[in-house]
Parts: sequence; structure tokens; C-alpha cells
Amino acid sequence: MFKAGIDQDAIVTMFSQATAKQGEALRKAVSEATLKALQGRELTMENIKKVLKSVTTAASTGAAQNAASPVDVEAMLTKAFAGMDGALLQAVEAHRKALQQFVEQGTGLQEKQLKGAIANIEKMEDTFFATVTKAAQAASGPMQGPWEHVLSAMKMKGTDTGAQATQTVEQLMAQAQAALREGRAAGAKTAQAMLDGYAALVSGVLIGMSEGLQSGASADAGAAARTKKK
Repeated sequence: MFKAGIDQDAIVTMFSQATAKQGEALRKAVSEATLKALQGRELTMENIKKVLKSVTTAASTGAAQNAASPVDVEAMLTKAFAGMDGALLQAVEAHRKALQQFVEQGTGLQEKQLKGAIANIEKMEDTFFATVTKAAQAASGPMQGPWEHVLSAMKMKGTDTGAQATQTVEQLMAQAQAALREGRAAGAKTAQAMLDGYAALVSGVLIGMSEGLQSGASADAGAAARTKKK
């Protein structure tokens, strides 16, 4: 079943068949599936919540079906949470890069769309926890306890997404103030056109970031292969 761009059946199967040694593989697979789903739509908070809900539900369903012995359900769900955190971290970075384009042109962060984008970054971690919590509470009974433990531990520790969001907002505020001091001003038409399509712009940045990582990995692999032949 595809929901919110997520192949839920694939995630359910993966978690239902996972062994204790496959934790890192689960984290990576969840991260990639979440990121791919985020890239397939405008990066609005509503779409982010839909993706997180779908992933959480699929991971919960799969973990509940896992009959491997011994299996640490809580550890599996921790990897699922970490995978979503990794994807959201990329989403925050995409927001930063998109907003930086406006700041460099001298667009004030008090513009309505940019003010909303900053607010969304600031509450990204809270939205993350709230969405996963709600989806976990709707999951089957046996999963609610493990999810409570995972979420409680992560709230104490904090997420990479939350740390990056805080740093991003601080950096953008400082850059915006510097731009104002230097008196830079954006071309009104260009800035407005970008503002009107902000969510799509961030999605494009997120896709470009992923493609850049993939091409970099391919280049590294090619270099390694050439070195090996020598």
C-alpha cells in the first residue's frame, strides 16, 4: 500500500522480518523511504506530518508482526525514529539553503512567507514528536509501551533535527541582520516570485541535495575502482 508516497507494505515486511543484527539497516531504509516521500511533494508541514504518520504506522505494524526470537522491539522502533530524524534533518537543511537565497538578496525574514517558514523550522522537532506520538498511540496495543519508552528517551536526549533547526534559525537571523546593515535589497519581482513558490523551492533544494550526495558517492566509488586496478 502506498500512502503519503510511502510503500508501507515494504516497511511492514522489513520490520516483521528483521533480526536483532539488522538495526542499522532498518534505520537507513526508513531514512531513505522518508526522504524519498518528502521529496515527492511540496515540503509543507502538513505533508511532513502525513509522511511521518505513514512511516510510524508501518514500522509499528511490522514490529508487532515480528516473531523472531529474541527480538528487541524497542530497539527496532528506536531505529525507525532515528531514520525519520535523519530524513527530517535533511529537510531542515533544505529550508536553510532555500532561506539563505532570500537572505543573500536582502529579503527580510519578516516577509509573511519567510516568517512562516522560520516558525515551521522552530517547531519541527515538536511536530516530529507530536506526530509520531499520535501515530504510535493509534498503533496496536503491544507497541504503545515500547513507543512510549522510545519517545521518552528521545525527548530527554533531543533530536538531530531539533539541534539543526535551532542552529539554522540562529544563523539565518544573524545573516539577515548583517544583510540589513549592508543595505542589500532584493529585486522585488524576483523575490516575490520565489516567495510565492517557497514550498516547491525547498522541495527542489531537497532533491538537489540528495542527487549531489548520490553523484558524490558514485564518483568516490569510481575513484576507488580505478585505484584498485593500478
